[in-house]
Amino acid sequence: MQDTIPILSMGKKKNNQNPAIENRKVRHEYHIEDSIEVGIVLRGSEVKSLRNGQASLAEGWVRATERPLALQLHGVHIAEYNNASPAHQHDPIRTRTLLAHKREIKKLATFSQSQGNTLVPLKIYFQNNKAKVLVGFASGKRKSDKRQDLAKRAAQREMDRAMKRRM
Repeated sequence: MQDTIPILSMGKKKNNQNPAIENRKVRHEYHIEDSIEVGIVLRGSEVKSLRNGQASLAEGWVRATERPLALQLHGVHIAEYNNASPAHQHDPIRTRTLLAHKREIKKLATFSQSQGNTLVPLKIYFQNNKAKVLVGFASGKRKSDKRQDLAKRAAQREMDRAMKRRM
């Protein structure tokens, strides 16, 4: 009797070690109308910290300007990387440049100039070993909108619990 040897796939392994850092607070504070994926310019120690999941988007915001044409990420905290030498360490809350096409930056700038609209970072993640930022087109929620959302979530939670009890 012959022993069977399993054939192993020689394809690339999925690397799930790089967590996506999400800004969950923003969904409570703003209506997200649309989003766009942009690149981000990072230093070496920042990349290592992001791969370890050591970042916070809670206080972050994006500024798009037409003159000069620029897209910048402000207020995002990326923790210092412990294994980096002091000479190669980065400032945790520095302004970072975002990368997008000219027409996209102009679109973001015109959106953010209108009253009540802002640009917020929704998520930082890695795609094909490149750091990407998902930027949301947001408009502020009123207090009553926030209360309605909380009430909807509570009602949905109750319905889910009732369904589990029936089963």
